[in-house]
Amino acid sequence: MDNRHPNAKIVADFYRAFQQLDADAMARCYTDDVVFSDPAFGTLKGDAARDMWRMLAQRAEGFSLTFSDIAADDRGGHAHWTATYRFNRTGRIVVNQIEARFAFRNGLIAEHHDSFDLWRWSRQALGLKGTLLGWTPFVQRAIRAQARTTLDAYRARAAT
Repeated sequence: MDNRHPNAKIVADFYRAFQQLDADAMARCYTDDVVFSDPAFGTLKGDAARDMWRMLAQRAEGFSLTFSDIAADDRGGHAHWTATYRFNRTGRIVVNQIEARFAFRNGLIAEHHDSFDLWRWSRQALGLKGTLLGWTPFVQRAIRAQARTTLDAYRARAAT
């Protein structure tokens, strides 16, 4: 680890915190105005991105995470990570393979973009419905809408 770029260390710190479901430590790896995106939540900025990780960490069931292939320089970086967990709406086990891209500013993550196959995810999380319809734009929009609704409800409860 000593020979890695400092930005590779911040990415490794982020994923080590994630392995421990320590969302506050994850949040400290981000700039105040971080921009996060993925196929399920879309684009989230600042506190919304940090709150997404807090929500996911609090709700995690049967969770494990591995990460690899971290590389970074002064401006950007990437990593591969795999999350295994029980999707709480259906009780089904999901193994999600994710490619992450990062941009850095002042030694912190300023942009974090995760990519994964939403249809593959829906087949695992939703079963037959995901297998038959998870590839359709209609169902993918519904998945994104449900993710955002869940996050908005979490944030509203946390604010009270």
